[in-house]
Amino acid sequence: MDIQRIFENNKLWVAEKLGQDANYFKKLSQGQNPQILYIGCSDSRVTAEELMGVGPGEAFILRNIANMVSNLDLSAMSVINYAVNILEVKHIIVCGHYNCGGVKSAMQSADLGILNPWLRNIRDVYRLHKDELNTIENEEKKYDRLVELNVQEQCVNILKTADVQRAYRKRGITVHGWIFDIHSGKIIDLKIDYDKVLEGIREIYHLDD
Repeated sequence: MDIQRIFENNKLWVAEKLGQDANYFKKLSQGQNPQILYIGCSDSRVTAEELMGVGPGEAFILRNIANMVSNLDLSAMSVINYAVNILEVKHIIVCGHYNCGGVKSAMQSADLGILNPWLRNIRDVYRLHKDELNTIENEEKKYDRLVELNVQEQCVNILKTADVQRAYRKRGITVHGWIFDIHSGKIIDLKIDYDKVLEGIREIYHLDD
């Protein structure tokens, strides 16, 4: 892609926005008040705002390989802290997607260098759910299910954080697990049963009822 083309596209975008509203950028510069924190994959085919149909200022976005939420990731923890405590978002969404390269790479035996510790988090998800996953003979369906279970585990990781627990107790913040079906373009709500998923670990992580 010609980088200079990006600047041309930007000029067209600015002209389009000003044509719709002469004060568009003046309003945009006044601040943000998003209701959603969206945590998704860095995959170039999965653009958060576009698939949700939201505009600038409507969603606070964090993207990384395979939509991970690790308590050792200062970036993720900082984004959650800011979104929950400063922006006071009402919803946190973890959105994975089928045909995720990060999930597939995690299940390969190859040495991927600096990616190894990051992808190990996904291997840990497999370990937690290996009894279910090992019953799935079709490899594509197995990967799809691992994508879903990875989203579920990242939602649990969010619920483990003190910031989210306090926000839940104070104002009822909600956590959602979604999948973007890259084959159809549709968003799928996993409708995670948190009472079932968190059974047996609430007392360990002091999760709120």
